[in-house]
Amino acid sequence: MNFRERLLQNKVVVAPGVYDPLTASIATEAGFEALYLSGAAIAYTRLGRPDIGLVSVSEVAETIALVRDRVSTPLVVDADNGYGNALNVQRTVRIFERAGASAIQLEDQSFPKRCGHLQDKSIITADEMAGKIKAAVDARATAETIIVARTDAVAVEGFEPAIERARLYAEAGADVLFVEAPKSREQLAAVTSALGSLRPLLANMVEGGETPLSSAHDLGTLGFRLVIFPGGIVRALARTAQDYYRSLQTHGTNEPFRDRMFDFTALNRLIGTPEMLALGERYESFDRENDQ
Repeated sequence: MNFRERLLQNKVVVAPGVYDPLTASIATEAGFEALYLSGAAIAYTRLGRPDIGLVSVSEVAETIALVRDRVSTPLVVDADNGYGNALNVQRTVRIFERAGASAIQLEDQSFPKRCGHLQDKSIITADEMAGKIKAAVDARATAETIIVARTDAVAVEGFEPAIERARLYAEAGADVLFVEAPKSREQLAAVTSALGSLRPLLANMVEGGETPLSSAHDLGTLGFRLVIFPGGIVRALARTAQDYYRSLQTHGTNEPFRDRMFDFTALNRLIGTPEMLALGERYESFDRENDQ
């Protein structure tokens, strides 16, 4: 079963946020069916900066390729606003698809964009965005590559205009619809009521964001089929890193922090060092008889 078919099932898919091969491999090992490569998480970790349109198409493409080299788990990729107009969108889709994206998410913000849960966003016209969605659909090499259409109109034009935009994006060919930052459970339910019969719907859970936090189970009951937790891993790791560095600065040793760390052997086990070394040994000499 491919990822498109999985999203059509009456069971929610949880896609945790990842930003590199290590987090992708740990999330895959935990049993998740899909991963979400977050543009915000890349900005946070690669640049140490906020999600305000600073990450480039090439930086995301490189990250996709690195993650795909490590895991085969379906990968939903945040492509921001496609990094330009419809022609830029087409190039972005081709690059991301070749790099290994399973689904590509595009939003209707202007440039530079902002994180969907920041204030003072601006958006392009609905018709322009519909054209960008059509361009993305036309550019993909295979229909198995999913195009996710996100609208940020709730914060700019209001809830009903956001629903109308999502309907238009479905007409333009979007495979999954994403209404960003509903402000209440009632609005979440209204999204599924209005759009659930059109396409699979995505819900975004951001700790401290505009949308009240709900469990994947509850969101699935409402009618969402894909739930992402894009920046949670960075918030967790940043908090841990802050505690770690403060502890080391205070104590001059990692001893007080050891129960919150992998030791050298455990980390090597996690990243597959024994298996990689064993694989390398297989190629150190060529056994002509056994390799024919």
